[in-house]
Amino acid sequence: MASSSAKGKAAVKEIPYELPWVEKYRPQILDDVVGNTETVERLKVIAKDGNCPHIIISGLPGIGKTTSIHCLAHQLLGDAYKEGVLELNASDERGIDVVRNKIKAFAQKKVTLPPGRHKIIILDEADSMTSGAQQALRRTMEIYSNTTRFCLACNMSNKIIEPIQSRCAILRYAKLRDQEILKRLLEICEMEKVEYNDDGLTALIFTSEGDMRQAINNLQSTHSGFGFISADNVFKVCDQPHPIIVQAIIRACLKSDINGAMEKLNELWDQGYSAADIVTTIFRVVKTFDEMPEYTKLEYIKEIGFTHMRVLEGVGTIIQLAGLVARLCKMNMNPALFKL
Repeated sequence: MASSSAKGKAAVKEIPYELPWVEKYRPQILDDVVGNTETVERLKVIAKDGNCPHIIISGLPGIGKTTSIHCLAHQLLGDAYKEGVLELNASDERGIDVVRNKIKAFAQKKVTLPPGRHKIIILDEADSMTSGAQQALRRTMEIYSNTTRFCLACNMSNKIIEPIQSRCAILRYAKLRDQEILKRLLEICEMEKVEYNDDGLTALIFTSEGDMRQAINNLQSTHSGFGFISADNVFKVCDQPHPIIVQAIIRACLKSDINGAMEKLNELWDQGYSAADIVTTIFRVVKTFDEMPEYTKLEYIKEIGFTHMRVLEGVGTIIQLAGLVARLCKMNMNPALFKL
């Protein structure tokens, strides 16, 4: 009996564990971080000199903030990374008690590090910390600055209190460019032997909106679900309104064809997309739509902006979207038609 159970355990161990591609291809050194070249260069200088200040990195989700901090910590501490780094995420309890106890205890702990290096405390999603916890943190940052440095990652730096901002070097990360995302997607496709076409990659870039994490997750989901990366497959997985239908709505509006535009709008609505999804996709398509004059594009964006504001305030009805389509159609009508 014992031997059979041992065989069972061995069989369990043999099952291959497939990491999500986001983790599998996460950069380990700063040279591998994609985008924000100038800011990453500053981090490389810090990694080389070894004198790391307190840092705040702010920017949108999925553009490499936390990854950059981990890469910096790895390059600064080397083998002492596990002992010399404390990471707290937004999912952890981070009230005043944690700052007073856990963070202070780590800052006081004696750790053997390479010469001239400091312990690093990483606070991810730091803008979700309570004001009281941030107030408690600023004193801790001052007292233990000889041995410990703080690295904060946040979406909006203005939610970090001023006293902490003044103690830190603030680095701002911008959205990743389409070419940067495309290059990384092509590398992963090659390593994972993923079949794709150009429209599929364009759709991945369109749905990601400059978010590398989103792009890689969508790539893996589409590959797992369909085995081939095409535009239709990507939009089925991502569940976003298809830009081809949205382009048809805009073309109908340019011809002042309210019936044609409403027909396509109803098609999207019947598929179950929310008003916010539809308005956002209309904006992103109009922004890059080459078939209209620049002045018309600006007027369209203004109307879309007003409608988006109303939708976010809670008026997400088909009537609100129909009103937007009607106003877009009216812009291209000949005023002479309205004269009695």
